[in-house]
Amino acid sequence: MPRLQGKVALITGGGGGIGAATAMLFAEEGAGLALVDREGAAAEAAATAIRERFLSCDIMPMAADLSDEAQVTRAVDAASAHFGGLDILVNVAGIRVYGALADADAGSWESILAVNLMATVHCCKAAIPLLRSRGGGSIVNVSSVFGVAGRAGMGQYDVTKAAVVSLSRTMAIEEVGHGIRVNAVCPGPTITPFHIERAKARGVSEEELRRTGAQHTLMKRWAEPREVASTILFLACEESSFVTGTALVVDGGASAAVDGS
Repeated sequence: MPRLQGKVALITGGGGGIGAATAMLFAEEGAGLALVDREGAAAEAAATAIRERFLSCDIMPMAADLSDEAQVTRAVDAASAHFGGLDILVNVAGIRVYGALADADAGSWESILAVNLMATVHCCKAAIPLLRSRGGGSIVNVSSVFGVAGRAGMGQYDVTKAAVVSLSRTMAIEEVGHGIRVNAVCPGPTITPFHIERAKARGVSEEELRRTGAQHTLMKRWAEPREVASTILFLACEESSFVTGTALVVDGGASAAVDGS
């Protein structure tokens, strides 16, 4: 039997990258899906791609600004009304800010905290009563390897991802009595349309990006979104029934390569 047969999952950032790959994999495993993305067209496109492969998949794409708690509540309530409940929440949505911490202003802090931390908080708060009513469930929050290891130039992003790890651990402690497991996934370099388009704007082709962009990993390559999605699937399904409160690093050995070799 598919690992998520009869389960309902809500995935944020479901319109592309890791979120869309997770949605496709969950569809393969039999889940009903609510895809929430700031860009409604992206969520619709991801849903269309899934329906083309899995005609029987019940999938509900939605547009929402996840930094707005009221919009989050409406999206979660709409998904629950459509599917009759919720079993799994996967928080993928995030944004990036580039620059040194010493140069960061209040506006950039407010915008990245609103999406990378508070959107996850809002989604968890809205989903937890539904998971409790089912007798339990799984929350998987996507952090980053740089939520547990530092670097220069993306400190604001990394701070928010460290906060997601801390949030996941504390929430796991608080919700274990309700049968809810909470874990974080910490991806390393993952090749997504975002990175490909950003490289293209700098005059770097996808081929060159793939060849040179992840040399700091032991495997000397980028992850494909599906490789991260597979880890999310493991934490979402019953195969990880004894796993909660952890941050699982999926980085091709980057965090083990102290000297980058």
